Amino acid sequence: MERKRGFEIAKGWEAKGINLPVRKTKYSAGYDIEAAEDTVIPSFKKGMTPTLIKTGIKAYMQDDEVLMLYNRSSNPKKKGLILSNSVGVIDKDYYGNPDNDGHIMFAVYNVKDEDTVIKKGEAIGQGVFQKYLVTDDDNAEGERKGGFGSTTK
Repeated sequence: MERKRGFEIAKGWEAKGINLPVRKTKYSAGYDIEAAEDTVIPSFKKGMTPTLIKTGIKAYMQDDEVLMLYNRSSNPKKKGLILSNSVGVIDKDYYGNPDNDGHIMFAVYNVKDEDTVIKKGEAIGQGVFQKYLVTDDDNAEGERKGGFGSTTK
């Protein structure tokens, strides 16, 4: 079978009981993604950096595809969690990068007054594979040199 797109366990997480994302219903667009370990997300304070929730997974896809990461709809109200970047973008060349093997993480803030705890195996967000288009004059030739946040390096 030809591999088109999917999820794998990232290097270093193979023996840690990571569950690969799955869709829960026939017509769900998103694959539910779980936390790879217990994580405490502190209550937001001005100037703080987002907390990274590790997933222990990576994703492979076709050349004209992207994996979009979305928050769970219940997270803001129930847990006070919002994504720091609104929507996460996982590019094809993030997979297997030399810094972190393409390990996917959710960058979040907690807007509640108290810390929030996410337990290992708890669903934290969804991943949706999508096609994307490029402009007529696109001539991007650059190559990824690193992992998380490395696009401009």
